[in-house]
Amino acid sequence: MNATNPRNPKAGLDALLTPDNCVLLLIDHQPFQFAGLRSHDTQSVINNVVGLAKVAKLYKVPTLLTTVVEERGGYLLKQLQDVFPEQKPINRTFINTWEDTRVVEWVKQTGRKKIVMAALWTEICLAMPVIHALGDGYEVYIVTDASGGVSLEAHEVAIQRMVQAGAVPLTWTVFGSELQRDWAREATVPELAKLLVEHMGNVGTSFLWEQQLLNTPPAK
Repeated sequence: MNATNPRNPKAGLDALLTPDNCVLLLIDHQPFQFAGLRSHDTQSVINNVVGLAKVAKLYKVPTLLTTVVEERGGYLLKQLQDVFPEQKPINRTFINTWEDTRVVEWVKQTGRKKIVMAALWTEICLAMPVIHALGDGYEVYIVTDASGGVSLEAHEVAIQRMVQAGAVPLTWTVFGSELQRDWAREATVPELAKLLVEHMGNVGTSFLWEQQLLNTPPAK
């Protein structure tokens, strides 16, 4: 592309996520934030963020867990911590995660420019670091169904604000699909199928039904 017709960085194959080009930040999935969640039902967000974390672990995407004043807001969601039991979350005082130099340095050390983020609450703990990191030249992807706000309006307006700033919205199953990309990459297919069963509701039950049909001997 020449200067008069520059490439759109949000289009084309390079705009898609791969296991080698992104990192994942999971921000403030804590009891206090869940208590104020009103844009989604709590169980859905728990299911989705744990599924998201498991996808990242499956494809070896560098993942950072972080909390805000956990001594008052509570420890990270146990189901999420259990995905990365060896990692102690970065506990911040900054509301804006991107103002904590430990987080920024962690991302810099990976050498990756695509950041995937999910947080509670969308309008504050997600929007602030997303807008800040975009300003620092990173490409930021927001996982909308692993995040949530204090109201549906708060969540939706925050998504609009971040998209206007340049963020790319996606859902947790889209993240997994982009990382898998090709069913011929068989090494990760069994674990991905397990995630479908554990976290994708009717998709998982339909998959199990299909497997049962395939494994059922024909009637004599």
